[in-house]
Amino acid sequence: MPPPDRMNGPEPVRLRDIDQINQVFSDAFTDRYHRDGMSGVRVPRLNPAIWRFAIATAGPGAMLWRDGAGEIVAFNMVHHCGTEGWMGPLAVRPGSQGRGIGAEVVERGIHWLEDRQVRVIGLETMPRTVENIGFYSRLGFRPGFLTVSMAKDLSEVPSVGGTLLSREEFPAGVRACAELLDRLAPGTTFGAEITLSREQQLGDTTVIRDRRGLAGFALWHSEPLADGKPADEVRVLKLAARDLPAFGELVQAVEASAWERGLRRVGFRCQTAYRAAYAALLDAGYRVHWTDLRMTLDGKPEETTGQEGIVFSNWEI
Repeated sequence: MPPPDRMNGPEPVRLRDIDQINQVFSDAFTDRYHRDGMSGVRVPRLNPAIWRFAIATAGPGAMLWRDGAGEIVAFNMVHHCGTEGWMGPLAVRPGSQGRGIGAEVVERGIHWLEDRQVRVIGLETMPRTVENIGFYSRLGFRPGFLTVSMAKDLSEVPSVGGTLLSREEFPAGVRACAELLDRLAPGTTFGAEITLSREQQLGDTTVIRDRRGLAGFALWHSEPLADGKPADEVRVLKLAARDLPAFGELVQAVEASAWERGLRRVGFRCQTAYRAAYAALLDAGYRVHWTDLRMTLDGKPEETTGQEGIVFSNWEI
């Protein structure tokens, strides 16, 4: 038998691996907080339904590594949405860090995405953690914009409603979303996430239309993130709006979708490259709760300058 500290992989992530991956995730991120001075923080295990979604959307990009005893030592969920590629979540168990495992895990993800000829390769990390930023920088990543998690507690029935894609002719609706997204961010696709969210009953997609056709859509989940917690919010994962007025209407439509589902909290992960959208969320009563730093591989950056409309693409689950 090989020694327990030897790493083997990568190999595909299977659904039967969720429990071990969940533990590595919880232990690694809890350790990260403790090393950042927040000794009272304990990162909970994620809802297994969220892991099933992450594995399905990553497909063959869901990778793990084992030690000589067969225990999971690291994993990386590598995704590509058309020409946009990103990694997350990824983790190395605390006792195995500092041995070059993390570098191999990230480099394998980079190579996997490069083989698929993506235009963007990115990830998100905690902006206060200089150790993480330095680690990714040494591997060729460069800091970019923030992703700001913003939330609002709903106190009254929203005045503007949208339509749920699940209540329409679904394939045609997915095609319409793809056409709008391709005009705003050519080559990017969210169809797999939209379809899997419906199939796995994690949430839905709110759409708004005007006389010109589809003006915006927002893919959201209402399944709780943490294991054992009740559903208490709608979280927007992906979003596309033709322009700022459409974005404002779409935000209200998502709120109406949450209200109809009996949920009184809505969360957006706003990329600060879209300054006007960030300001619009603040004006609508959303407040900042968390920040993540978006980093992209040198030569594979996000391109938002001159881009028509607003596109939010969450790089975390």
